[in-house]
Amino acid sequence: MIVLSNYLIFGSVLFVIGLTGVFINRKNVIVLLMCVELILLAVNTNFIAFSRYIGDYTGQIFVFFILAVAAVEAAIGLAILAIIFRSRGTLDVRKMNKLKG
Repeated sequence: MIVLSNYLIFGSVLFVIGLTGVFINRKNVIVLLMCVELILLAVNTNFIAFSRYIGDYTGQIFVFFILAVAAVEAAIGLAILAIIFRSRGTLDVRKMNKLKG
């Protein structure tokens, strides 16, 4: 049987991997977005684990809201990245210092 601590350890490992990816990778925006998605997945795992442990469905309802925000973030973020890549020819974060209108 899987206990609460296993879920929390799994969520913590996902969170640390995502946070490490955000801090280490400063070049590629797509990898940064994937690391943010890993962080959101870790939060969702913890919400579901605590919701199941307590016996309340509130945490699972929050997961649906977080999933909706993550889907919107991915769709809009990738669309913006496609436009930036067309205009500049690169997705290097260091070369995107001219984000003026």
